[in-house]
Amino acid sequence: CDREAWDNIMDINLKGLLFVAQAVGKVMIQQKKGKIINVSSQAGSVGLLRRAAYCTSKGGVNLLTKVLAIEWAPHNIKVNAIAPTFIETPMTQPMFQDKSFRDYVLGNISLGRLGKPEDVVGAVIYLASEASDLVTGHVLLIDGGWTAH
Repeated sequence: CDREAWDNIMDINLKGLLFVAQAVGKVMIQQKKGKIINVSSQAGSVGLLRRAAYCTSKGGVNLLTKVLAIEWAPHNIKVNAIAPTFIETPMTQPMFQDKSFRDYVLGNISLGRLGKPEDVVGAVIYLASEASDLVTGHVLLIDGGWTAH
């Protein structure tokens, strides 16, 4: 990946996440409560071919989630992240037209299928609800078993 692509990915996935978290964190600190759910990826926990910047940025999201959880716990702010596998959306469909890539991905997902947006909803609802009031600093993998290997 070239320098421009690296910077763009870091700016969007990591720097943008930090600045948004800081902005909402200020309000939550005043409220003395809050929940932040960051969007990471399984790629923050495993390496993927030709995705050095993406994996690095999502690994950063995972650690930033943990750091913010520690720093903001005294203010009753919970900070967690979801980390989905490959989710089939209009944006990702073109990459799955490459049969070898699709086979590689499906070969690593133990449940044998791509994720769908509705597969992620339950995790977000859980982390946003009172059911997760003792959960902070956690990265919830929604990966069909990819990282269980």
